[in-house]
Amino acid sequence: MDADFTQLRSTPSKIKTEKEHIENGQSVKTGCNIINIRSVIRESVLGYVFWSLFQGLGPMIWFYPLNELEISGYEVFCLLWLSPIVTCISPIFHLIQHPWVLGGLRLFMVGCIASFQAPTTLQRLILLALGNGAAMLVLVATLWKDSTYQRYLTFWGLMVGFFAVLAGRIWFTSFIPTWWDNPTNSAVLAVGLIATVDKIMSGGDSLPVQKISSPRPYWLSTGVGFGSLLYLTHWIFGEVSIATRWVVTGYPDHGPQPNPWGASILISLAFGILVCCRFSASKIWWIDGALSLVGLYYLPTWQGFACANLLAIYTMSIWPEMIDRLSRCPAGPTLTLSVVTYLVEIFFSVWTVAYNFVPGGEFTREHTDYLIGFMVVCLGLGLFTSSSVKVPGHTAFSLKKPNGTVKGALLCMVLLGLGGFLSRQDPNRYNHPVKYSPKTFRAAIWTYHFGYDNKGWPSLERSFQLLNDTGADFITLLESDASKPFLGNNDLGMWLGERLGMYVDFGPATKDHTWGNLILSKYPIVKSKHHLLPSPHGELAPGITATVNYSGSLVDFVVTHMGNDRDVLDRELQAKFLANELKNSKNPAVFLGYVTSSPGSRDYYQFINQGQVKDIDATDRERWCEYIMYKKLIRLGYARVSHGGLSDTELQMATFQIPEDTDHYKDNDKYVTDPNKVDEKHRFNERFGRYTVGHNWIEEHRFHMSTPKYFIHREGS
Repeated sequence: MDADFTQLRSTPSKIKTEKEHIENGQSVKTGCNIINIRSVIRESVLGYVFWSLFQGLGPMIWFYPLNELEISGYEVFCLLWLSPIVTCISPIFHLIQHPWVLGGLRLFMVGCIASFQAPTTLQRLILLALGNGAAMLVLVATLWKDSTYQRYLTFWGLMVGFFAVLAGRIWFTSFIPTWWDNPTNSAVLAVGLIATVDKIMSGGDSLPVQKISSPRPYWLSTGVGFGSLLYLTHWIFGEVSIATRWVVTGYPDHGPQPNPWGASILISLAFGILVCCRFSASKIWWIDGALSLVGLYYLPTWQGFACANLLAIYTMSIWPEMIDRLSRCPAGPTLTLSVVTYLVEIFFSVWTVAYNFVPGGEFTREHTDYLIGFMVVCLGLGLFTSSSVKVPGHTAFSLKKPNGTVKGALLCMVLLGLGGFLSRQDPNRYNHPVKYSPKTFRAAIWTYHFGYDNKGWPSLERSFQLLNDTGADFITLLESDASKPFLGNNDLGMWLGERLGMYVDFGPATKDHTWGNLILSKYPIVKSKHHLLPSPHGELAPGITATVNYSGSLVDFVVTHMGNDRDVLDRELQAKFLANELKNSKNPAVFLGYVTSSPGSRDYYQFINQGQVKDIDATDRERWCEYIMYKKLIRLGYARVSHGGLSDTELQMATFQIPEDTDHYKDNDKYVTDPNKVDEKHRFNERFGRYTVGHNWIEEHRFHMSTPKYFIHREGS
């Protein structure tokens, strides 16, 4: 019998159902005829559903400790990923392979896509976790099924589904369409249900297959190897722009932009699984993969990006080999160990960033290098250890070799993704309407909370509207690095930059263990430098010093998210560092910072005195975290806008004028709250209401905390 079904040929008159071929003993010789477009599409849709559920659970679990700033207990829902452990019991393993039970599991798995439309976050989390548990059982039932045809379709359906997720993310600017809004969620649900019903009605789940003996790999090493491969794929290639954010540095040499250079990652991933899978059993190839991962972590900009492309090729090239080995191991214990390995690695990656809030964090702080070393060893063990024990194997199809239909489906997904990049190219993106005064600009700061609202739903469209309504020319978004797998692998800077038509400075790099501090600017960023501020005790604090060209006038910005208020020494050192950056600025400068200190505190005066800046409104004593300060500029207005349920912190903004002579000018020294007393072009957007005293708790964006204020010259001054 020829195990490579891709070389088999048959005339149309011989095409029969799979069941007929099996019953007539023709499963091998004519099997290629039943691997048709309909089968591949159906399995690819189910693969897409699997990856949507799998990538969607982490952010929902993370939502609770994010809001509560402590381990919440809801992390226990990740244990539903361990559902394969029940198949260690032989009757259960055979039960889930019964056609009707398997069909029911598939329907339940797809139905849990509707969790996005649940009325509460907790209900959504429960349904999503249950859907993931069902998805893992379906994977066991199909990847370890007696039908080699089904094994083949399961694996390549997962692969095509994975590329479909990547393509969808490109069209939705890094977001999974399944979790974008109710219409896209309903569309995925409907297509998934159609594919599932079609699968059930086809009757292809009850097919005996002739077996031979084949070597069984050690299940322990295979389990940890596959778990590491699963995490590596999710971690760095769950979205094609992630690698560019690993290697980014400051302007002007910031490295590859995610659009269009994410296309290179997509092509490399496809090249790996279609061309380079033949090298997957080579130890030299494994060493190349390890070196490319190390290079991505340690090298900047284009050097690191070249390593990312090599790593993409390597990662996808070993998927067929690893799955082939996995399917020859005991299903329950091997896949359970794989999930345990995945969970250990993803929790370690959480601990490297959140070390200041979790037990044992001092041992994982900034040690992604430990994780890389562990993963490389696990991958090697998974690929190169086998026993001499022979177990029943399957002869109809080789899992490692895609046939023409599968290759065509994969290439279609790649072309679909590339088309997404082309559709997003906009030569007029930065062409904004001419300003009433080229010497006037508005700056804003907002603690963004990773693009999720206070109830755990995506907030991109609503936050875009808020930012657009501010009319800000320069925005810094804190807590904005959502490119980590437990935050959704989402590139918030790319999405908002393209939607607002603004230049993006994403910093520091996502591999630098901070929560992110990106910049959006309508005007060109001339240069910038990313900082990891002194943090001997607490969490790493990010900062950026940037220079922006406002119609020929250079303005410096110092933006930051300082450390937690309980780390006194950290905040002292960070304030000194940032104040020195402001002091050394020769251009007009604006400080936009999350300081975690009250007005009049030690750190506050560090900025005022050493940084030689002025507070935008020294009378505002109700601030705690966000501050706007400036020098060599004329203040025109200041406002605080309520978060409206999108974050835990309000947005602050200020309007400035660049003086003609920065050494000899008069600043505005009086404020008024009546907008009719200032020029209309200096007023803030009226949609935020009028002057408001105190907090504004309604679920809308409104002025609050005694703003807006407008600054004018005092008479006689």
